Amino acid sequence: MHCPYCGESVEIALDPGSGANQQYIEDCQVCCRPWLVSVSYDEDGTAHVFVDASDDHDSDD
Repeated sequence: MHCPYCGESVEIALDPGSGANQQYIEDCQVCCRPWLVSVSYDEDGTAHVFVDASDDHDSDD
C-alpha cells in the first residue's frame, strides 16, 4: 500500500477472521497520519484493500 499522505510504500496486516467486510483506522508507519482502511474478501479468500486519508471522510457519513 502507499500512504495517501506521504506516499511511502508500507505493509499492513490483514485479519480475514474479522469478517468479510471490514473498515478501520490505521496510522501510517512512516508519517503517523491516520488512514481509513476498507477490506473486503471474496468467497475464495481474495482480499481487496482500499486506503483513504481519514480526514477525507466526515464522521457524519
